[in-house]
Amino acid sequence: MADTLIELQNNPEAAEMPHPDWLGLLVDREVTARDNRRLMRRLTGAKLRQAATIENVDYRPARDPDRSLFQTLATGQWIRDHNHLVIVGPTSTGKSWLACALGNKACRNGFSVLYKRVSRLFADLAQARGEGRLARLIAALERVNLLVLDGWGPEPLTADQRRDLLEIVDDRYDKRSLLITSQLPVSQWYDVIADPTLGDVILDRIIHNAHRIELKGDSLRRRADDRIQA
Repeated sequence: MADTLIELQNNPEAAEMPHPDWLGLLVDREVTARDNRRLMRRLTGAKLRQAATIENVDYRPARDPDRSLFQTLATGQWIRDHNHLVIVGPTSTGKSWLACALGNKACRNGFSVLYKRVSRLFADLAQARGEGRLARLIAALERVNLLVLDGWGPEPLTADQRRDLLEIVDDRYDKRSLLITSQLPVSQWYDVIADPTLGDVILDRIIHNAHRIELKGDSLRRRADDRIQA
């Protein structure tokens, strides 16, 4: 507001403006500045892997993304409803990119977001367990509106990883949202969990209220290499 006031004072044309208009402009600028600062904090805290936005999504038929579903997801209503999202498809078809694009839009919609590679998440959990701060880390994960878990599978989980995942998923059930990407179809996730009983519980918490995007087509990296060579 102070910066805007100085700007108005140095603008000869502003002298003709009624004082209520000055006040309205000062308040509008302050609100915009605060919103921008909050957005930057959310984006910084999200630690998204890629600078992706939904405005640049590739809807070409070869990839087969569901345009109407994706545009619905972009509104963020699924996060308000505490639903989940699963994005599956072959390697390098853009799963991580889409996840980051939706994470970026969630930040812009006012939600807190955290991106984690699944392998890095389990490494962080193992370190926290050894340092006696596992409960604190899991509590921090629980507070995030949208937790993005990128790169699920294909290695089977250990006993500790299964228990940690169950606690994370259970904490978020009907309270917060998950976005999971995987090169494996959902039918093979039981093999990753590697425990029939916990597998039923974990997948029930994830799948029953989850939207799904199934990507198809060739590797985006391969297509980019082919264009360069051409």
